[in-house]
Amino acid sequence: MGSFAELNVDFEVNFNPDVSINSLNSNLNTVSSLSQTLCTVTSASAAPSASGFVNYGTTAIPTATGVSVDGVLIFTPDSANNIDPFFPPAGGTAETVDSCLAHCQPTGIYHYHIGSGCQVNPPTGNITSCAATSSCISNIATYSISSFSSYQTKTVIGIAKDGHVIYGPYLSSGTRVTTGFDVCNGMFYDSIGNYAYFATSTYPYLVGCFGPGNYPLFGPNCTTNGVSSYNMSSYARSFWNSSTTTSMSVRISLDTGLILLFISAFISLY
Repeated sequence: MGSFAELNVDFEVNFNPDVSINSLNSNLNTVSSLSQTLCTVTSASAAPSASGFVNYGTTAIPTATGVSVDGVLIFTPDSANNIDPFFPPAGGTAETVDSCLAHCQPTGIYHYHIGSGCQVNPPTGNITSCAATSSCISNIATYSISSFSSYQTKTVIGIAKDGHVIYGPYLSSGTRVTTGFDVCNGMFYDSIGNYAYFATSTYPYLVGCFGPGNYPLFGPNCTTNGVSSYNMSSYARSFWNSSTTTSMSVRISLDTGLILLFISAFISLY
């Protein structure tokens, strides 16, 4: 694990761009294509053209899928070995993280692969290791969800490089998201066709690819904690022939340590 380094992350993206269940950005119809896309650490190097992503910062972010509201980058759900860093397949080695479920890569970029309560409630003191917390080391995925125990409603935790919101693991109703998401971990979640990513306890945890994606009857082969099949949400089914969302443009600028609370102000309208 590398040491911390100061970052200059500055990118522009179209906020909540129009997407349709009838026009998929990711259509992965075989185990091979699904695994090749989700299980590649640089799979998020390019956002869809409709997102209008432009990087102005000096920090290159080919492995990042977005940025958290606490100013920390969110990476693809893969280790440098292109496998689940927490629940690798046979022969793989799990990576270590701190109790916020984040760590540094070799050049010092501190980042998340999975949802964390620290994203909405940053710690004020020293951060211990995951290994020092019994519930964390016993099952990181379960610990991830439990860290949102005080946020059991739809809670903004970040924005993806494609302009879509990343929410915590709960809907406004208090229901935890355990189904209804596509191969990218994105979901159509309301009656006007808004699409967003949700934190889940299964791989790819946050953003696996840029959606919307399809709903195959199989999962990827780079994890032992994936789903065996994907199911549309009721809203996705209702939009099978149409989709309506609202777009706007927002620029995301940050230096390490800057808390992006302004994202919440934009997103609270949705």
